[in-house]
Amino acid sequence: MDQHLGGGFVDINTVHRYRWPTRRNDLRLAPGETFLAGGSWLFSEPQPAVTGLVDLTALGWPPVETSARGLRLAATCTLAELASLSGTGWTAEPLFRDCCRALLGSFKVWNVATVGGNLCLALPAGPMIALAAALDGTLEIWRPDGTQYTLDAIDFIVGPSQTVLERGDLLRAVDLPARALTGATASRKASLRPLGRSAAFVVARRDPDRRFTVVVTAATRHPHRFRFDDLPSRHELRAALDTITTWYDDPHGSPDWRRAITLHLAEQVRADLAEEAVPR
Repeated sequence: MDQHLGGGFVDINTVHRYRWPTRRNDLRLAPGETFLAGGSWLFSEPQPAVTGLVDLTALGWPPVETSARGLRLAATCTLAELASLSGTGWTAEPLFRDCCRALLGSFKVWNVATVGGNLCLALPAGPMIALAAALDGTLEIWRPDGTQYTLDAIDFIVGPSQTVLERGDLLRAVDLPARALTGATASRKASLRPLGRSAAFVVARRDPDRRFTVVVTAATRHPHRFRFDDLPSRHELRAALDTITTWYDDPHGSPDWRRAITLHLAEQVRADLAEEAVPR
């Protein structure tokens, strides 16, 4: 099987089975099978262990569902669909596009890459975990035995390319509550190169009741979230971030540099929201 994506061509010649499920019972994985949503990562490199694909897009999940409770993002919602979301009335709406831009993908990637795929790939630089964690998102996860459970987004990723998912588990949706969507948001990212992968990404939210949330990703091995009853002082924010011990080390940045730049970005988003007029 081959596919063109973003100008690249990848041939997965181990795949001999392709399924289009139409109901939940069709989602049990056979040996060698894996779930397929957008495929922006799956088709980007060899997958020698994959012999079958189960195409989740056949299930026809609505990409975005709105209600008085908030927003539900299907795991198959593409970044393009998320970035184009407008008219919701939620104060936090600009954060959707900010987080999509943090991926730095071309329009071709945006049109196939999915919210669920970005979360499940669990790269430190994946911006969808920052979005979900900053907006108090919960994840609905389906087990192969027909049961399901929900999980706070901050607890989903446990390390680089590591999630709590077990074999056959499926991320169905991300639920963002209305109370978090009413908050004002700010974000900052840093990279060693102008168009390089995010080496630090900080997202903050200030609620109408003045509560303040800050999430650190990309610079750490797993996401970190800190909460304050009111806008923290610069020293209070610094003290909270100084508790992080999982700074990431890879060619995109050293731990010491990532710590320093994260502290700088965090102060910027704190200052942004200190000036933001938050409705009461």
